[in-house]
Amino acid sequence: MRMKYTANTWKFGILIAAAVLLIGVFLVIQSGGNWDYILPRRGKKILAIVLTGACIAYSTAIFQTITNNRILTPGIMGLDSLYMLFQTFAVFVFGSTHISFVNKNLNFAVSVLLMSLFALLLHQFMFRRERGRNIYLLLLVGLILGTLFQSMSSFMEVLIDPNEFLVLQGKMFASFNNVNTDLLIISMVAIILILLYAQRFTKYLDVLSLGKDHAVNLGVDYQYIVKRLLLVVMVLVSISTALVGPIMFLGLLVVNLAHQIFRSHRHKVLIWGSVIIAVVSLVGGQLIVERVFTFATTVSVIINFVGGVYFIYLLLKENKSW
Repeated sequence: MRMKYTANTWKFGILIAAAVLLIGVFLVIQSGGNWDYILPRRGKKILAIVLTGACIAYSTAIFQTITNNRILTPGIMGLDSLYMLFQTFAVFVFGSTHISFVNKNLNFAVSVLLMSLFALLLHQFMFRRERGRNIYLLLLVGLILGTLFQSMSSFMEVLIDPNEFLVLQGKMFASFNNVNTDLLIISMVAIILILLYAQRFTKYLDVLSLGKDHAVNLGVDYQYIVKRLLLVVMVLVSISTALVGPIMFLGLLVVNLAHQIFRSHRHKVLIWGSVIIAVVSLVGGQLIVERVFTFATTVSVIINFVGGVYFIYLLLKENKSW
């Protein structure tokens, strides 16, 4: 046990060192000595990356424990599709110059409100109808609604003006290039409050990972805790998506890497490990986007490509074990 603890401490140290090194390189590379101009702008990107990575890694680790499935992410509930439906609807009805699309503060507030309201309604309706007995029905309904939202978005996208579509296309992929400072502060405050609230329930995650029957037998109020953890997951995903845009495979990638690297079932280790791996992945991806591809692509494209390949690997690996 002591050797395992020591090994994980070393792994944490290496990952933190990699994150600090990448952040340092990101802040100073090709700066030309214009520190007053460059550091605040790159600092905002780093803060956006840390907030987004923490939200996605934290929410995915909890979500996979609740569902007892390591190939699922909160995106299956359709929040990403609802975000794109709102953006498409705003451009389709009002145009890309309307205040609901141009004003980042208003767009962020409406996006978070819509996604949180959808998550709350879905959560309340399904748990009331099924009395919390089948969480997979909740996921199935979320998946179907997500497909419906995506189809409605596609329908409107083929009808709008091509120039309007080019503007809308910028919302389809996550970007850290034009994050509003006001949004960062609001998001950071909201995330801290949510994490403080979640602290009351995350201590049960190690028991919840044993399964519902074992958790109930060990005295855990399963329905009460799972319902509140699901709400925490949905709100965190809503904030991260509204802040920078949808990143489909990041959560799947970082949480499964944390499982493979740390070989631990303790959620304190897995959650913190996932967060640090998310920061390393996003900072490294953003460096590649800016210095190798010279902004010809976005970090979400790179993350989704790597995450998609890793997802196929996980499917093949699980298939062999069946």
